[in-house]
Amino acid sequence: MNQRVDYAELFGVAPLAPREFEQIRQLAYRTFGLDLKSGKEELVSARLRKLVREGAYHSFQDYYQGVVDDRTGKSLLAMIDALATNHTSFLREPDHFEFLRTQVVPELSRRDPVEIWCAACSTGEEVWTLGMVLTEAMPGRRIHINASDISNKALRSAQRAVYPVARCQGVPPAWMSRYFVPDALPASAYQVSPTLRALASFRRVNLVESCNWPQQFPVIFCRNVMIYFDSPTQEKVVAGLSAHLEPGGYLFVGHAESLARVSHSLEYVKPAVYRKPLKEGKWNK
Repeated sequence: MNQRVDYAELFGVAPLAPREFEQIRQLAYRTFGLDLKSGKEELVSARLRKLVREGAYHSFQDYYQGVVDDRTGKSLLAMIDALATNHTSFLREPDHFEFLRTQVVPELSRRDPVEIWCAACSTGEEVWTLGMVLTEAMPGRRIHINASDISNKALRSAQRAVYPVARCQGVPPAWMSRYFVPDALPASAYQVSPTLRALASFRRVNLVESCNWPQQFPVIFCRNVMIYFDSPTQEKVVAGLSAHLEPGGYLFVGHAESLARVSHSLEYVKPAVYRKPLKEGKWNK
């Protein structure tokens, strides 16, 4: 009979107890809205185990207390980095980019520069996909992508913009030659070209907290992050995103993220695409 090995116990750390899981769950929910439901105990244990060992804690209770007592906030940021899910890919949910190219870009025909917000940008694949799509669709136009994520680890990866060959397989060959350079020879990884990297700036943003951008945006991408929030948190996040969306602007969410069950003021356009109602006046500037 196979028995599951608890590696935390193997390395001198007591297994994650129900009370400890609840403490960590509540802390994650309060600080960045992550809704760790029952059944995620093993995931939490696996993702935090390294931090527990590195801090020389003998239990998850000691680790939790250490995070709470750390007034620098560094331990909390490390916990967020460990628990945050950073799964993404180039051209993920491609119909969004086609809608952006064919429907939204013509509405921005008089804009220069064009600034958009890529919220929850993870390790950057979505940022660079947006950069390629907009560069191809708006040649000669100045483009700036404001990219944000809650995870410092993900942001560092996005800024470095180096991806293994396997991660680049969905990128069209013409775009690979135009927007990527081999990180080494023979190429086992590619880096996004300096020209494309210059289109983006990165900052850490916690979507469940208030965020003050100096302007509103005609386009916001915030995809595949709200599935980790409960309904009250989703409503709060959508309200914050809507506040930073121009009248007439578009919000793109993940296809698994319907806003039908949360209160908001946006108009449904198509699956996973919403628009802020226009006020008097023309959208193009």
